[in-house]
Amino acid sequence: MTEKPTPTSAQSVDKLSFEEALAELEAIVASLEQGKASLDSAITSYERGAALKQHCEAKLREAREKVERITLNANGQATGAQPMDAG
Repeated sequence: MTEKPTPTSAQSVDKLSFEEALAELEAIVASLEQGKASLDSAITSYERGAALKQHCEAKLREAREKVERITLNANGQATGAQPMDAG
């Protein structure tokens, strides 16, 4: 039987989409707020959460920069848009 990945799984943070990282971060915060985890587990979760937060901030910064590069010409069409990276 295959185990479902947990929020503290070893899956690389940089492979997650913004939405996946944010959902995992929210789950970690909720878990930590309950205060039922052991100290070691809480520390591991906190470290993973910090990495997820940093990843989300980087994704938001990239998105903001892409939006700022887009301008509209006289016809209202987007110009200067850069192709989006896959992933």
